[in-house]
Amino acid sequence: MAVKCHVILIASLLSLLLSSVIAHGDKKKGVTYDGRSLIINGKRELLFSGSIHYPRSTPEMWPELIQKAKRGGLNVIQTYVFWNIHEPEQGKFNFEGPYDLVKFIKTIGENGMSATIRLGPFIQAEWNHGGLPYWLREIPDIIFRSDNAPFKLHMERFVTMIINKMKEEKLFASQGGPVILAQIENEYNTVQLAYRNLGVSYVQWAGNMALGLKTGVPWVMCKQKDAPGQVINTCNGRHCGDTFTGPNSPDKPSLWTENWTAQFRVFGDPPSQRSAEDTAFSVARWFSKNGSLVNYYMYHGGTNFDRTAASFVTTRYYDEAPLDEYGLQREPKWGHLKDLHRALNLCKKALLWGTPNVQRLSADVEARFFEKPGTNDCAAFLANNNTKDPETVTFRGKKYYLPAKSISILPDCKTVVYNTMTVVSQHNSRNFVKSRKTDGKLEWKMFSETIPSNLLVDSRIPRELYNLTKDKTDYAWFTTTINVDRNDLSARKDINPVLRVASLGHAMVAFINGEFIGSAHGSQIEKSFVLQHSVKLKPGINFVTLLGSLVGLPDSGAYMEHRYAGPRGVSILGLNTGTLDLSFNGWGHQVALSGETAKVFTKEGGRKVTWTKVNKDGPPVTWYKTRFDAPEGKSPVAVRMTGMKKGMIWINGKSIGRYWMNYISPLGEPTQSEFHIPRSYLKPTNNLMVILEEEEASPEKIEILTVNRDTICSYVTEYHPPNVRSWEKKNNKFTKPAARLKCPNKKKIVAVQFASFGDPSGTCGNFAVGTCDSPISKQVVEQHCLGKTSCDIPMDKGLFNGKKDNCPNLTKNLAVQVKCSSKGPKRSANQA
Repeated sequence: MAVKCHVILIASLLSLLLSSVIAHGDKKKGVTYDGRSLIINGKRELLFSGSIHYPRSTPEMWPELIQKAKRGGLNVIQTYVFWNIHEPEQGKFNFEGPYDLVKFIKTIGENGMSATIRLGPFIQAEWNHGGLPYWLREIPDIIFRSDNAPFKLHMERFVTMIINKMKEEKLFASQGGPVILAQIENEYNTVQLAYRNLGVSYVQWAGNMALGLKTGVPWVMCKQKDAPGQVINTCNGRHCGDTFTGPNSPDKPSLWTENWTAQFRVFGDPPSQRSAEDTAFSVARWFSKNGSLVNYYMYHGGTNFDRTAASFVTTRYYDEAPLDEYGLQREPKWGHLKDLHRALNLCKKALLWGTPNVQRLSADVEARFFEKPGTNDCAAFLANNNTKDPETVTFRGKKYYLPAKSISILPDCKTVVYNTMTVVSQHNSRNFVKSRKTDGKLEWKMFSETIPSNLLVDSRIPRELYNLTKDKTDYAWFTTTINVDRNDLSARKDINPVLRVASLGHAMVAFINGEFIGSAHGSQIEKSFVLQHSVKLKPGINFVTLLGSLVGLPDSGAYMEHRYAGPRGVSILGLNTGTLDLSFNGWGHQVALSGETAKVFTKEGGRKVTWTKVNKDGPPVTWYKTRFDAPEGKSPVAVRMTGMKKGMIWINGKSIGRYWMNYISPLGEPTQSEFHIPRSYLKPTNNLMVILEEEEASPEKIEILTVNRDTICSYVTEYHPPNVRSWEKKNNKFTKPAARLKCPNKKKIVAVQFASFGDPSGTCGNFAVGTCDSPISKQVVEQHCLGKTSCDIPMDKGLFNGKKDNCPNLTKNLAVQVKCSSKGPKRSANQA
């Protein structure tokens, strides 16, 4: 009996073991998590993610953008899913061309990277209507983003459709695909209180609805402290290492879904910047405080093509990201973050399996370190939180110098391999070069819209602009008529009546009897405005015509379905009989311009109208067209809109977005002057460019440009740590710091434009020699770099000064600026 019992027991244990193996085998395929990190296919990873939005670039750009992100040390690409481009009309779907979500996710996977999809379906993202399709507004009794039956019905239909599409293509990690995370809703905490109890119940419904879709990967809610059940609450912001209150459950990891690499811009804004040093500090801080995933929002911002930008948002999006609008590496941000990722990966074992500790080294300096008991795995982060002064501290018997507001990373708890404030990667500057193919002036023709004067009256008051246009166009005409008696007008010629239009936004051009009167506009902060201009009225019938225009639909805030735009009050002031209120005068309306309806921006549509030669400034509401050949080379292409004011641009029938040159920033310049023309939009020759201009303007100064970052620089000191890429231990010592330069796109260094070893000052493109300078600086750099794709110039006093140092008490800096090109190098006179 005993033997029999043992046999039964062993059989039972084998069965249990087999069941366990099968179960664990299933668990290893897919994504789980605990309080430390995500666990992907059974493995922990430090995750460095970057946002790249598929409709903000072109399918032809996707592979290179993703490859550059991977070379920058990323292993995850994050994207929103944009409801209003996929379902612009209810029940009609579009997943073609730049909207091919499946192709984009597959391209990520093909490049050996993971993906995060943020379904929202409200996404904000400075995207038109926050990603919600306009037709949702017309669903009876709907309240967006609330425990509202109509909204939840349509939201669940769309989310389920996208999830099923992902499952059909086996794109989730649980199916062997690249998608490791999904997001439902977006920063709902910022508006939740406005919906009271309906907001609380909506969050619970949205999270549980998502979990019920059984994706096999975790769901997240960003900035949502009450994320339900297994949904992970995550952080958005610039300094989540200091602002995040933590996951709402100890078994959830700390994930950072948006680390803002700059700030989006709206028309009228000055440039937006965030330094590479500050970004790096925030990331090092995050990982030193138990973070395991950071996502850069944006890593590549791209372009808001066509009418996809939200209210007043520029066509260029997050241009200050590590990859700029054109997909070019913005240095030093791209390189400094790449070095950071390398440094953090050197700490991976300690970070993911070690025990965290904190030690105060001084009033402003702390050490955060991770050690795995029984091993040599140890990593430390020495943080100087003083924003003004550097400090030298002692950690484990060794002294360390820390610049102000910086973190040094020690992957062995001994050796500094990276400091967030000390940039050893190269710098660059962007150049816009006029295309040689269009050295002569472009030949322009124009077609002016007929200004409507007496449209059929269909409303007592001016109609609301969002409802009128239904997101099909930016434009709508408003007309009314007034009968003015001669006695209503002043006898004095220097006194004219005034047309006053109070509008809820966004911009307007006014005409009286077909003559241009003036224009006005609101702003992203205050969309309402008042147009007031002196007008000349004649006795008898006068025609008042207004062209109302939108600059995108709102993308944020509570109760978005109740936002309005367009003229709300119209009056004539200064008549002898007093103010004449035209608000209830009876108004006619026309949606869209006749040129839009005829599609004059296409080759076929352009034949429907008569074009004339441009010989002076055109009148308001005029279309201009020209033809040009694709610029030489393979560099990105742009058009500079000098001389124009406000409108839209089409290339071979495709809109590249809105321009607004006469909305001047506080710096006295347009917020955006150059506009991206994707290479894939161009033919080798005879490309059609069509421009819609709302005001009086001339296209004569418009230029076709190529874009490059072929001016590269380096600035290092003798106390810089070596570049993380060159850390090789030799006899327990690391290699010396060096100025490292590498040309883009396999170009070669053809000229040394600046070189100084001493105390140079300035920035890339604007260096200056200081009081101390080695006379052979340029010669040394040329010897190391000319004709090469990349080079290292050691920070070696002997190399630059020989045996004589004219300023021995000065800390030496080396500043270098070179030019890259596919042509041969130019040597200085003293280098034979």
